[in-house]
Amino acid sequence: MVIASKYLVPKGYAGMAIFPFILVGDKNDINPTFLNHERMHLRQQLELLILLFYLWYVLEYLFRLIQYKNHDLAYRNISFEREAYANERNPDYLTTRSFWRFTKHLRTQR
Repeated sequence: MVIASKYLVPKGYAGMAIFPFILVGDKNDINPTFLNHERMHLRQQLELLILLFYLWYVLEYLFRLIQYKNHDLAYRNISFEREAYANERNPDYLTTRSFWRFTKHLRTQR
């Protein structure tokens, strides 16, 4: 279910997935690529039984922040985000995606 509310989405972000919802700050940001990206996060959340996803996400973000010393680089290099950005334009990705596929994106790019 998609919920549009500028008050629920942090500034600087088009939206976010908080199981079982996709939150969007502006209805105009809803498009197939955005929805596919956020649906990948919902799948990731299910795979990690929701709470473990959030714990992993925060810990990996903190690790990447120490590694890169930059918020944007840290965010973009979280394994969950790397998987979602790499495949957001593939509408069939979720139908062929293997379990825990985000782990392929754990390694740091050089």
